[in-house]
Amino acid sequence: MNASPKTPLGNGTPGHGDVFVYVGTYTRRGSEGIYVFHYDPASGALSPLSTATGIQNPSFLAIDPQRRYLYAVNEAGGGAVSAFAIDPATGGLTPLNRQSSHGDGPCHLTVDPTGQYVLAANYSSGSVCVLPIGEGGALGEATDHIQHEGSSVNPRRQRGPHAHSINLDPAGRYAFVPDLGLDKIMIYQLDLDQGVLRPNDEPWVAVHPGAGPRHFAFHPNGQYAYVINEIDSTVTAFAYDPERGRLSELGVVSTLPAGFQDTSWCADLHVAPSGKFLYGSNRGHDSIVIYAIDQDTGMLTLVGFEPTQGKTPRNFGIDPSGTFLLAANQDTDTIVAFRIDADSGTLSPTGHVTSVPAPVCVLWRS
Repeated sequence: MNASPKTPLGNGTPGHGDVFVYVGTYTRRGSEGIYVFHYDPASGALSPLSTATGIQNPSFLAIDPQRRYLYAVNEAGGGAVSAFAIDPATGGLTPLNRQSSHGDGPCHLTVDPTGQYVLAANYSSGSVCVLPIGEGGALGEATDHIQHEGSSVNPRRQRGPHAHSINLDPAGRYAFVPDLGLDKIMIYQLDLDQGVLRPNDEPWVAVHPGAGPRHFAFHPNGQYAYVINEIDSTVTAFAYDPERGRLSELGVVSTLPAGFQDTSWCADLHVAPSGKFLYGSNRGHDSIVIYAIDQDTGMLTLVGFEPTQGKTPRNFGIDPSGTFLLAANQDTDTIVAFRIDADSGTLSPTGHVTSVPAPVCVLWRS
């Protein structure tokens, strides 16, 4: 791993208090690794700064709570997780080390709120692991690895387990792993003293057969949670009991317009920082679906759809202020910026389009 020199910029030159955006990619069609951008919070525009190279498929990224280190999955067979130090002045990445994810095709990771561990999900092998973070940000050997078992009803997509993301509740006590192959969200207690995941008293919650749960998000109030289901293009809403780590289903809504017949799969979802709206991405329909969230019940009401102006919006990000949404169009190599209407939740294109080869993950550091 290495970091390339800073790209000459003009108005993107970093300064004190700047905000950086990191973009994880699949290293094909000219992609070199993790792309670092300066972010303009007034316009949503991105200006290129540098690239961390020599990393295979750094598709999904996470930053530690103190914003000193960045971690990336290496989504390939014999998967790994790479660690980097962040230069607070330039946003540049210095490689620290790499550790095995103890599975194939790691596709998602998160850092616990104390900054002690990275937790990663391996899609291809259907497993999860826990990696300790050392004093200087480097990763240690895994302290835990759990292999999921089972299958579900779709003979092509669900013949075995496929852990698709790993997510912690706001308190960092419980980990939730949507497994696309099992139609379950596996639930674990995180033991910070031992660095292990222990099955919760209620070790999983099922979604409807053939759903294919993928990404997961909590409401800012911690009372509700949502999972986007890749295979049948739906979102399942849950009530959350933080004391027991328990999810109780509230309802299911489609991510697609009524009458839509073409092929489409869901990918990502995020709750707006205000807690008023939920957004999800459709690959095929190539849109962001927008829902209003009932603050008293957690239920979802469709607001509408916004085309992403590109193909296959794999993932997207909402800036910390809730002002802009950046959609990563994986198959047209663009990131398109949209302004979020704070009252209606609707999206308006800003005109800012950034070229990035095979973008997957969009992550802010302020």
